[in-house]
Amino acid sequence: MEDRMKQNVLSNYGITRRHFVTTSSIALIGALYGTKQAIATGQAAASAGPPDPKLIEDLVAANRILADLGIVDAFGHVSARHNRDPNRYLLSRDLPPALVTADDIMEYDLDSNPIDAKGRLLYRERFIHGEIYKARPDVVAVVHDHSPAIIPFSVSSVPLRPVFHAAAFVTEGVPVFDTRSVPGPPHVLVESIEAGRALAKTLGSRQAVLILGHGAAIVGTSLPMAVGRSFYLEMNAKVQAQAIALGGQVNYLDPEAAREAAHFNYERAWVLWKRKVMIK
Repeated sequence: MEDRMKQNVLSNYGITRRHFVTTSSIALIGALYGTKQAIATGQAAASAGPPDPKLIEDLVAANRILADLGIVDAFGHVSARHNRDPNRYLLSRDLPPALVTADDIMEYDLDSNPIDAKGRLLYRERFIHGEIYKARPDVVAVVHDHSPAIIPFSVSSVPLRPVFHAAAFVTEGVPVFDTRSVPGPPHVLVESIEAGRALAKTLGSRQAVLILGHGAAIVGTSLPMAVGRSFYLEMNAKVQAQAIALGGQVNYLDPEAAREAAHFNYERAWVLWKRKVMIK
């Protein structure tokens, strides 16, 4: 039985038993089998039912937009709360975002258990999504990315501050979550309920949180909001770093004015971005 399960894992990756033996990929099968075993546990009981097809379409678009904008590459993910049940959310199986299709979208409970995994691999850091949805009833969409301009601010004492109007939400502050604060063996990834809960606590009522030496989680009351904030958070980080590098005093956005613009509407950008990626 165990051998059969291991062979099934290999088949999912297009690896034959002969190839496995001839290449002596013992470490590979151990890692893949461990991932597969993780899928087999913690299945949630019941589905909330079919989500709105428009929501699925927008979630696929969000994955592709983030990839097209360079906010995610082969890694990173975006989710949406289920329109039928706030205690469920939708997230792709483990795939590069640019490759996500409607058939790849899966339903999860808020403990980040798949409702019906069907043998598919899961994102290890899905707990970012589930724990934020638990803590923030107002959140409808969550992005986790590793966009490069934000990483220096996760490891520096220099805080992200608003320098760009489309990123006015930064005026609320962007705290840094350190995975080393989670009890137990040190981990770089947010790959447990405990780590996800700690990240959500650090996020608090803000719209984004950095993860030390890793990336960020960004939230929104819609998919266009979460995607737009993810893009302009990256742009704000670039502009701020450039302004600091020029030397002299940096004039950040006025806090009161920034708070008024903190709910910047990204719908116009979303229409453009979605049309571009969905006609490819």
